[in-house]
Amino acid sequence: MTEDEAVDDDLLTIGAFAARARLSAKALRLYDRLGLLTPAHIDEVSGYRYYRVGQIERARTVALLRQLDMPLARVAEIVEAPDGTEAADRLGAYWADVEARVAGQRTLAEYLRGRLSGRNSEMYENFVVETVDVPEQVLLTETRHVLAGELPAWIGASLGRLMEAATECGGITGAPFVVYHAEVSMESDGPAESCVPVADGAAARAWAERQGRTHGATVRVEPARRLAYTRISKAQVAHPQILAAFEAVEQWIQKQELSQAGPCREVYFADWDAAGAGDPVCDVAFPVR
Repeated sequence: MTEDEAVDDDLLTIGAFAARARLSAKALRLYDRLGLLTPAHIDEVSGYRYYRVGQIERARTVALLRQLDMPLARVAEIVEAPDGTEAADRLGAYWADVEARVAGQRTLAEYLRGRLSGRNSEMYENFVVETVDVPEQVLLTETRHVLAGELPAWIGASLGRLMEAATECGGITGAPFVVYHAEVSMESDGPAESCVPVADGAAARAWAERQGRTHGATVRVEPARRLAYTRISKAQVAHPQILAAFEAVEQWIQKQELSQAGPCREVYFADWDAAGAGDPVCDVAFPVR
């Protein structure tokens, strides 16, 4: 008996099974190694792999899912689903993620086309840059190293925690903001710092002592600053639209012969959940001198 011969009507050699499943033996060995499709029987002497006829559908499903460029872990989640409805739902969730990622990449590609073609100056004209003087502030803060994909969820969670804590620190005295101490991207993780201005410095310091190192929480005093900023809508906060806003402010600073005096920030002055896509919610800002 060779590895390419069928054993009976139900138990097939890897060669026979590969032909029925329209897959290569190499692919089947890979699926076995990854735990996606384990042979029904392996001969202890020869090492030949044998599969059941009933495994053909699973083999074909795995192969089709891989054609969607689906990560192996997600493939396993789908083929291990308890029933077909759950498997379909898991596939639907994966594909929704893919479409959202592609939509973001399409927007990024269009933004990059503008930069490469020299049309970026036209994009900057859509942003009005102004300055504002901000007084000294006592800040409750959380600092974290975070990648771009994790950033929105972390900002919402951290500002939520700090705004709740502000009630025992005399209340919030200014718009919450996020400071980027270094680049946050798919490869660079900052760190980023969430900040909420509060009224009572002594109470804030007591709060920070109670927090210890939880969530990277602390309290600090930020000196008075002048900010150059542009106001953007909720839709413009999304990446990469927000990059154009940052670059527009940077360009304005250069034209005004000013100097950046600290890391850039996003100041959130509106109720995010209540705002519509076109409503102004955020100032993209740089400290200047």
